Amino acid sequence: MRVVIAGSSGLIGTSLVASMRAAGHEVLRLVRRKAAAPDERGWDPYAGRIDVGTFDGVDAVINLCGAGIADKRWDDARKQVLHDSRVVPAEVLSAACVEHGVPALVSSSGAHFYGDTASRLADEDAPGGHTFMSRLTQDWEAATSVAQEGGVRVVLMRTAVVISPSGGVFGRLKPVFQFFLGGKLGSGEQYFPWVSLDDVVSAYRFAVEHEEIRGPVNVAGPAPVTNAEFTKAVGTALSRPTPWTVPAFALKTLLGGEMAQELLLSGPGLTPKVLERHGFHFLHPTLPAALNAAVA
Repeated sequence: MRVVIAGSSGLIGTSLVASMRAAGHEVLRLVRRKAAAPDERGWDPYAGRIDVGTFDGVDAVINLCGAGIADKRWDDARKQVLHDSRVVPAEVLSAACVEHGVPALVSSSGAHFYGDTASRLADEDAPGGHTFMSRLTQDWEAATSVAQEGGVRVVLMRTAVVISPSGGVFGRLKPVFQFFLGGKLGSGEQYFPWVSLDDVVSAYRFAVEHEEIRGPVNVAGPAPVTNAEFTKAVGTALSRPTPWTVPAFALKTLLGGEMAQELLLSGPGLTPKVLERHGFHFLHPTLPAALNAAVA
């Protein structure tokens, strides 16, 4: 297959490009500068510009665009960046797929679509939440409506926290735990959705290659855990004790109340019903397996 990937330089994108090519697919990478390599095509989503010929003969587009959710505190300006960096590229790529007859668009989304599910688990049929992150994710998905209405097969990848050897949440947590400072966040009873980097990459490729998959897909490990369970598992993987509790007020002081509450003190419990129904095989079906692979 001939596949265009936007956002190919990030944590998921870098591994996905390599995985798609290893599987025999041709990959073209959209870059926000002048194309400088044979596999690159330039674009400016905010100007609505994409190099001519980018979508010639393309079978699928993968959209991984979006500014880092936890990179900066959430003031109004940052919230606008988080929103626009997701919605604008999704709208542009959605329209391009229709215009150029691309059969499939596999677009990133987030686990926080569901908001805080408390003690409940959410599959893809569960309703959306009402938090900032929930509304942001719902707008992100709605930005693909032109493609859906235009007959494009659209897959919305509601992805959990990615466990990887470097980068991402685990990359940030690893030194904290190694210095014996690891602990549960708040009560620790909130769900903490997770998935290994290998399984995220495989899930994206699976969605591209299986034409029967469309609509929302929970990209999360099939064994949900709470934050307390996550903390204990990280400590075990790194051979460190985790006796501490980080109080909610400290997190809210450090990160801001809304950000701390939505990202760390509450969370959705996900079940990957769609992937399992279509026979997807998780390389790391449990959190310890994912963490051990990341540590190794």
